[in-house]
Amino acid sequence: MVQRASDRWISIALSLLLHGALLAALVYGWWFFREQRRAPPTPPIAATVIDARTLKGLEQPAPQPAAAPKPPPPPEDVGPPQPTPEERAAREQAEQARRQAEEQKAAQERAAAERAAAEKEAADRAVEKAVAKAAAAKAAADKAAAKAAAERARQDEADRREREADLKRSLAAEEHADVARNGAALASWESMIAAKINRAWLRPPTAKAGIDCMLNVTQVPGGEVTQVSIGQCNGDQAVRESIEAAVYRASPLPPPPDPALFDRNLKIDFKPD
Repeated sequence: MVQRASDRWISIALSLLLHGALLAALVYGWWFFREQRRAPPTPPIAATVIDARTLKGLEQPAPQPAAAPKPPPPPEDVGPPQPTPEERAAREQAEQARRQAEEQKAAQERAAAERAAAEKEAADRAVEKAVAKAAAAKAAADKAAAKAAAERARQDEADRREREADLKRSLAAEEHADVARNGAALASWESMIAAKINRAWLRPPTAKAGIDCMLNVTQVPGGEVTQVSIGQCNGDQAVRESIEAAVYRASPLPPPPDPALFDRNLKIDFKPD
């Protein structure tokens, strides 16, 4: 805690007043003691012995002792000593310094309060901008989400319609293929494939008359053969291998007269005779 100059001067005045009172008490005690010593000694009393009977009826009241002199009044309290010009100047300077310090402190507090208010206002504006920006971003996100949802719904509807159209086309193609397979076109196509394989077959010496083998042929669009396997067959191993080689030599196979007849996996009943 900082002691002010005025408090220091008050402490000095109180100390001087206390010391003055003590000094006055000492002076009074010393003066009273001196007056008592100056009082004259009591002279001896001359007395004559008289019979009590003679003095009967002549008794007089004893004389009253003299009143003691009144003590002098205590010295008048004149209060603390007046400060000197240097002390007054020092007090004025201290008071001025105190006022300047208080004014400076008040100015600093006002400046700090103004800075705090400005910072709070700036923070509030920043919060408002952030809230507005977040609200705008949310609105944009909601709009984008709604647009994306509408686009997904439109795409889903388009996909559904496309799937329905594909299903209808597939059903129609399957129906058309079933009709074609049940007709003479399928038999004609299988006959063309068997004839081309027969032309490419190199008959081995062990082949007997009446060869009848079931061929499992896998092809790709365009008729290129990718795989051949021999199922039930009445020929020996040499006959089987020669027929398998003949299928690869016959690649690409003849295309079907109707595209609906195309099938990747064919079963050809090979009867070369």
